[in-house]
Amino acid sequence: MRKILLIVLIFFFLLPSGTGRAQAEIRLSEVEVDLWPEFDRPSMLVIYKVTISPPTPLPVEIQLRIPAAAGAPNAVAARQPEGSLFTIPYEQELSGEWSTLSFNATTPEFQVEYYDPTLTKQDSQRHFEYRWPGDYAVDSFKIQVQQPVGAEEMRFTPSLGAGEQAGDGMVYYTQDIGALDEGQKFTIEMDYQKSDDSLSAENVPVEASGPLDNGSTGWQSIFTALPYLLGLIGLGLIVGGGLWYWRSGKRIESPGRAVPRRRKSGGVYTNEVSDSAHIYCHECGKRASPGDRFCRTCGTQLRLG
Repeated sequence: MRKILLIVLIFFFLLPSGTGRAQAEIRLSEVEVDLWPEFDRPSMLVIYKVTISPPTPLPVEIQLRIPAAAGAPNAVAARQPEGSLFTIPYEQELSGEWSTLSFNATTPEFQVEYYDPTLTKQDSQRHFEYRWPGDYAVDSFKIQVQQPVGAEEMRFTPSLGAGEQAGDGMVYYTQDIGALDEGQKFTIEMDYQKSDDSLSAENVPVEASGPLDNGSTGWQSIFTALPYLLGLIGLGLIVGGGLWYWRSGKRIESPGRAVPRRRKSGGVYTNEVSDSAHIYCHECGKRASPGDRFCRTCGTQLRLG
């Protein structure tokens, strides 16, 4: 009887655990991949805008692969309900040609940005190949390519159709690829002609990829450095004021003291006081005459220094 009860208890303990694993399966409802060649660097800026499927419980750990050649990502951020982006910590592990980013997604939407240096250039010819590794199942996978300023003859395999000019003056090629299963890879190749190495950001206004809040990296850097900046300004004011006072100040002589001067007499320099000085004997109080070393009244040696 005890063995039967033990088996039943084990069964009930394992049942919720299996259900929890099924609920924790991660599915992405939408992935938009923005490819901006030669935007602010002579490489490919890749931007992932990802929405996690609503049934997925949050927070959830995301593991997303990017090319190992890209190095550290430019940004890993969670999008807040009001639309602002908040940077989140991540861990990175290299494995062959891929690098895995691991982080906890606390909101349904997150964004990852990195620069891929494998954009090749040969004279005026440009070539790039993008690969989606198929880490998760995606209900709607979209591709958007920004045409670089000065680029011509944009060609894509598979085709992305005709480009359209957006409000920022740039031309974009957009295509909805559709649903992708977990493990299903997607590859797109692009070729274009460009006669110079100018960057698109030099010709168009640069805007933030999303509103930044006080928790964003830029804001944190400013507020962290602010006390040091104020301290440097205060130190500069103190040093400047001291120099001004030193250069413009006047020497103040002590009252009742004669300013000594040296007079040469017979090849020997002797100290004497100016005629306008008033020297008095410290013993009897009588006023001494100029050049006196001893009091004429009591004979006490005068204090001339």
